[in-house]
Amino acid sequence: MTIAEKISLKRQVAHFLKSGFSPRYDQHKLHFESSPLWRRLRELGTELWLDTGSMPDAEGLWTQEFSALTTNNTLLNRAIQTGCYDSLIVEIAQLLDSHPRLSDTERMLEFAFILNAWHALRLVERFEGFVSVEEHTYMADNVQMAVDYARRFFDICPERFIIKIPFTPAGLLAARKLSAESVPINHTLGFSARQNYVMAQIAKPAFVNVFLGRLNAFVADNALGSGAYVGEKATIASQAVIKVLRDTHGIPTKQIGASLRQGSQVADLAGLDVLTIPPKIAADFLKLNEDPETITDQTDDEYLPAIDEDVDAERIRLDTLWDVDAELVRCVGLLEQENLDAFSPDDLVDFFAEHGCVDIMVRWTPEESAVSAVEGKIPKLSNWHEKLLCRTIGLDSLMNLAGLNSFATDQNEIDQRVIKVLAKNRTAHA
Repeated sequence: MTIAEKISLKRQVAHFLKSGFSPRYDQHKLHFESSPLWRRLRELGTELWLDTGSMPDAEGLWTQEFSALTTNNTLLNRAIQTGCYDSLIVEIAQLLDSHPRLSDTERMLEFAFILNAWHALRLVERFEGFVSVEEHTYMADNVQMAVDYARRFFDICPERFIIKIPFTPAGLLAARKLSAESVPINHTLGFSARQNYVMAQIAKPAFVNVFLGRLNAFVADNALGSGAYVGEKATIASQAVIKVLRDTHGIPTKQIGASLRQGSQVADLAGLDVLTIPPKIAADFLKLNEDPETITDQTDDEYLPAIDEDVDAERIRLDTLWDVDAELVRCVGLLEQENLDAFSPDDLVDFFAEHGCVDIMVRWTPEESAVSAVEGKIPKLSNWHEKLLCRTIGLDSLMNLAGLNSFATDQNEIDQRVIKVLAKNRTAHA
């Protein structure tokens, strides 16, 4: 497509998305109830998000204390597979048909962008909150593409959209550029204090994450112990790092605790910058019927991870979840002196390797990515034990790969749903 054609497409898509969108920012917030339990968490400084893109699930839980909802490829896929957006898919196809020079890949990315934005705008309309939207996983390794689509998301709803960018070499460079433009970035798929240290120092995003439930599940699923408090320890450690950077360097980044699996974890992480809570977990927390006054700031607690005594934590690199060592600090300090605008993703990977930090920014082989994709969200230790032992990968980087692959799987299901709906529509009108 020519530049003029691309500009025309962006304008048409923006018009399509905004047509009928009529937000009432802060006009009916007080129509939602207030909850003493959620209010107590807000008093402790914790922002509350609902980790869902489902309107019905959010309806019964949203109170005045919640400020955002978060969507991702997995959550959007659940909505799209119900068929609720089949007619919208046909409308999008009609819009894109007026641009016959779109390649198959460009067409796929436009579908993903429009579906994500449309869904998020409906959430903004209903709840008035911020919504964290996510790009197609195809962009995880393409800096310029990630930047372009993030800008488009932001232009659609600058008042409420937060754009998710996954932590990859390209994602880090893209997040850095976007943050410099004051685009609010949720730098996602973080699993450790040291990953979030790198993100905050280099990209300065609005938010970073620890997917703590998956860390607990890794220990449990690999029979290393119950896994309790592994993710909590990593999250609290990352919060401490982020707070120091915020207080001493003015870096605006906030820490999100994500992938909660139990209602009790809400109280266990009270005082964290942000908690994004799945609806089931939010409901479970309320069922505990805690006395609000018993909920206190837990961010100074030293959680003891439930790992079996015969497990050598260093051999499986559990230390990568909560330690930020001097070598990494030195590496990042040197990286900040470089002209990062001239860096490619490969340059970034090479830089970390050359400065003794090969295990945090890994150049995965196609074979390794394929193994991870088969495993799903939780890696099998037996497939990675030797690489962890040789310190060529960290447990946090392995979990990051697994997370990206699981999102890619769900994104592919969305893409396939679009293809099936359009095929059915063509058959019906043949």
